[in-house]
Amino acid sequence: MTAIHASRSDAVTAAEQEHQERVRRLAGECMVVLENHGVLPLAAPCKVALFGNGARATVKGGTGSGDVNARRVVTIEEGLEAAGFTVTTKDWLDAQQALTERDYRDYWARTEAEAARIGQEPMFVSWADPFVPQEIAPFSAAADPAGDTALFVLARNSGEGADRYHKPGDYQLLPGEKALLETLGKSYERVIVLLNVGGVVDVPAIAATPGVGALVLIGQSGAVGGHAVADVLLGKTEPSGRLAATWARRYEDYPAAATFSHNNGQWNEEYYTEGIYVGYRYFDTFGVEPFYPFGYGLGYTTFAQRVDAATADAEQVRLTVTVTNTGARPGREVVQVYASAPYHTLEKPWQQLVAFAKTPVLAPGEHRQLTLTFPLTRLESYDPDRAAYLLGAGRYTIRVGHHSRDTVPALYIDLDGDALTKIVKKICPLDCELPLRTRRETRPHPELAVEGVPVVVLHAADIATRRVTYAGEPDPLPAPPTDHCITMEEVRAGKWTLEQLVAQLTVEEMADLCVGTAREGQEGADIIIGAAALTVPGAAGDTSVRLAYRGVTNMVNADGPAGLRLAPHFRVTAQGRILAPSKAFSEYAVDFPPRQPGDTDYYQYCTAIPVASLLACSWDLDLIEAMGDLVGEEMTRFGIRVWLAPGMNIQRDPLCGRNFEYFSEDPLLSGLCAAADVRGVQRHPGAGACIKHFFANNQEDNRMSVNEHIGEQALREIYLRNFAEAITAGNPQCLMTSYNLVNGVHTANSYDAITAFAREENGFSGYVMTDWSTSSARITAQVSRPDAYYPCASSPACIRAGNDLQMPGTQENIDDIVAAVQDGSLPLGYLQRCALRILQAL
Repeated sequence: MTAIHASRSDAVTAAEQEHQERVRRLAGECMVVLENHGVLPLAAPCKVALFGNGARATVKGGTGSGDVNARRVVTIEEGLEAAGFTVTTKDWLDAQQALTERDYRDYWARTEAEAARIGQEPMFVSWADPFVPQEIAPFSAAADPAGDTALFVLARNSGEGADRYHKPGDYQLLPGEKALLETLGKSYERVIVLLNVGGVVDVPAIAATPGVGALVLIGQSGAVGGHAVADVLLGKTEPSGRLAATWARRYEDYPAAATFSHNNGQWNEEYYTEGIYVGYRYFDTFGVEPFYPFGYGLGYTTFAQRVDAATADAEQVRLTVTVTNTGARPGREVVQVYASAPYHTLEKPWQQLVAFAKTPVLAPGEHRQLTLTFPLTRLESYDPDRAAYLLGAGRYTIRVGHHSRDTVPALYIDLDGDALTKIVKKICPLDCELPLRTRRETRPHPELAVEGVPVVVLHAADIATRRVTYAGEPDPLPAPPTDHCITMEEVRAGKWTLEQLVAQLTVEEMADLCVGTAREGQEGADIIIGAAALTVPGAAGDTSVRLAYRGVTNMVNADGPAGLRLAPHFRVTAQGRILAPSKAFSEYAVDFPPRQPGDTDYYQYCTAIPVASLLACSWDLDLIEAMGDLVGEEMTRFGIRVWLAPGMNIQRDPLCGRNFEYFSEDPLLSGLCAAADVRGVQRHPGAGACIKHFFANNQEDNRMSVNEHIGEQALREIYLRNFAEAITAGNPQCLMTSYNLVNGVHTANSYDAITAFAREENGFSGYVMTDWSTSSARITAQVSRPDAYYPCASSPACIRAGNDLQMPGTQENIDDIVAAVQDGSLPLGYLQRCALRILQAL
């Protein structure tokens, strides 16, 4: 039997306790103070009237494959009481809990009925429709107000498989929430609202409520979030978060709102008519005033920034900035650098983020000098007509400040001509006419130069040009000069090469290696999607063990990105059979069969870290790397080789159901956060990270059969750039393709994206896997809408594109690959290259 890495004891381990303390300390630093009218921090624990659906039912993170089965969740109520607060509204909390439990029973009854209708496991329905109580107990259910402080915790959740809605109980407040909040504003001297959310909600309706004295984005901060929140409220942790997305005054202000997902009535087609104008790029360029701008956050103190020096040459820009704490409390500041490029005919945003840095904790009056250096190529744009990245002639303005709407010019760069920085080839051609938003009719007047700001003149002739070389069809590997069966041990010893081992494999063996192990009817395998690993219960899947005779082991993959998702409890019978009921790793409780003599119970409790949308608010790459390091430690403990994380798609629209798994609306911030996460994981030998979902997985509705129509400039500057940054700065072991199509081609079948862009243009050296069941016709038919008309991805086309591993795998995948090689439609060299990359990872 395969070695079991889990614990036989259900007791809290020392490592588990240490990880929880680490998360508690770092989660608070990510939280964002949005409003504070002299209320926070509280001087000491006090009597507090606690309300809101997140007070007891605190959401630690979103649902679906991004969930984590932690031992327990510390609620806001528990965190406050542990910190010494006296909660005075137990009657209201009891009433709300009764309503929540009633709603929860009704929710699971509906879930089971829907699951039976579509022939799916109930847990998969719950992923797409996560439970959020839809009724709020009235104020009269509470005890009489005691004390002068009220806390209102607004909780929202979302999950894999469906997008959010612009309606009460989701983006908007429920009528009961709005009424209760208004009552609290009249009843208490201090009202603090905590946003226990994974994405944007209707904050103007909250901030405008009379009496609200403080508003804090606590996000979905993991399993010990209640403790982290109490620390922030008391000032034991200084919240230094800044928003990683724009929060609009109304949902309709977002550039994709009219056409996003279920808003457009076309479930199979999504048209990215906004082009490159996503998030703050749109708000800043077209003069739409946000409610809270990108990069905004208050903290508990104030800072002054002074640019001491600013220079540039043909390779990089260098800024020196002094930050001084001008307030009365310690804290940390984020220096943000934006750049404006000259606008001619090629579409360009008014400004875009090019660099950032965060200070250590500064005491009142203390200052620190930061040096920010970034490559000149961060100022480039992509010109589809020339198939090249370029720096256009004219003046570039480099701005420094506190957030995107509060910056000052620090440097002017005058370029005397167009400079091509990288010559590439056109990829992913549009499959339809796509009218794109343009600045031409709303072009702002040229800015007046600020006196005293330095000017650097650069010459286009001095800027290097890189021309990408693209490989052709791979030749078959030559057979080794031996009939001896080459093993992995011999390859590691240097007796033979990995290429020679692969050349000895049969087509059937390579096809098997390139397909996961979730084969229907496989002996001893209780297979369900998302929990198909044979050796680590609850892990998402693993690679084949067919080549064990050559010393080839398997790779176990576990979901993320808010920690490992494993079965928290499983049992091994005396005969060695693993019992892990399919629903045992979801919130839905399932009983084990009666215990028999010789059975052994095992436990795999993992640490739930803050979701990516909150981690990005830290603007602290060291903090995010520390979270990755924590996950890497647990991977080693439980025998996991690949963490299917971080997720890093662009938050194109706030209603995307999976935004909690993604870092930001900005590709640079997203890519650098993902790279830091990857570096933390891959500190641990044998542990690898898998960045996902490549690419343009920006909505969840009908995700397996939606065609995203995107222009090449937007693809390269927004939806692919984040992955390029993560690849070059993080060197991830693996990359996972997404379900959707882009311009008529499944991303899993896109040679342009996988081979040309990721590998040849950006140096990705790892292996690529599909998302689960991307190439399974049966699953696609089950989970797609009835009117979906795009078929699933092709198994042979995955191999040709360089998509090495198809997960979780079916026998049909193997048969299709073998048949394609045999009939000549799939040249052997493509399959050999895929097998080689998987063995290289091993």
